Amino acid sequence: MNQRPNKAARRVWSAACLALLFVSLASTAELPTGDEVLTLVDKASVTANRIIEATMTIHARRESRKMSLKAWIRGDSQSFSEYLSPPREAGTKMLKLGDELWTYSPGTDRTIKISGHMLRQSVMGSDLSYEDMMEDRRLEDIYDAEVTGEDNLLERPCWVVELTARDPDVAYHRREIWVDETRHIVLKENRYGKSGTLLKTTEVEEVKRMGGRWVATRAVFRDVLKGGKGTEFSISSIEFNAEIPDYIFTKAALKE
Repeated sequence: MNQRPNKAARRVWSAACLALLFVSLASTAELPTGDEVLTLVDKASVTANRIIEATMTIHARRESRKMSLKAWIRGDSQSFSEYLSPPREAGTKMLKLGDELWTYSPGTDRTIKISGHMLRQSVMGSDLSYEDMMEDRRLEDIYDAEVTGEDNLLERPCWVVELTARDPDVAYHRREIWVDETRHIVLKENRYGKSGTLLKTTEVEEVKRMGGRWVATRAVFRDVLKGGKGTEFSISSIEFNAEIPDYIFTKAALKE
């Protein structure tokens, strides 16, 4: 004669079925599309105006150098930066207007337009090139994207996204980015040339809430071909939606 299961057994059976259901839903949950992730990244990183104070520490093979700087940025087409220390670099300035870039050196009292192959040169001996410093365009305007999986960085769940350039003339034909699934910040990046060679890496080491936004406040950039321990970029302050006078974004401001 069959016996009906008691209440305890039924509770165990119900819990087991519920657990199996959650596992099934988790395993079949769809990842976002690459375009959806890039839209989230661009929305989290692009603002109208911002003023940044930061330090850049260049870890060369023999010694390390630290420089402080201040940058004024308007949208994705205008930026002006000035190095404040050490004395040897103080007063060096850089101006970006659209696709054009100028630098000013107080030592020579000369303004130089950076173009062509010069854009690939190192900025102040760092692991960043002028091309890297100029890149402010939205990723979704440049790359096709595909979410290839998930990972964990800084104890945060991340989407792993592969980017393929639409324009063959961009600096990096392919990129891999690790995007924080909640804060939508890129926590790691690998950049590749047309040949598939890994050229640059970026690893974020610290994220803070600043001005109502999540900001990657410390990151290490490495030029793989150059070697060395990389260049550490640390943001000490940032002001979003700042009032920036128009004269800042003029060539005349370089010599002031």
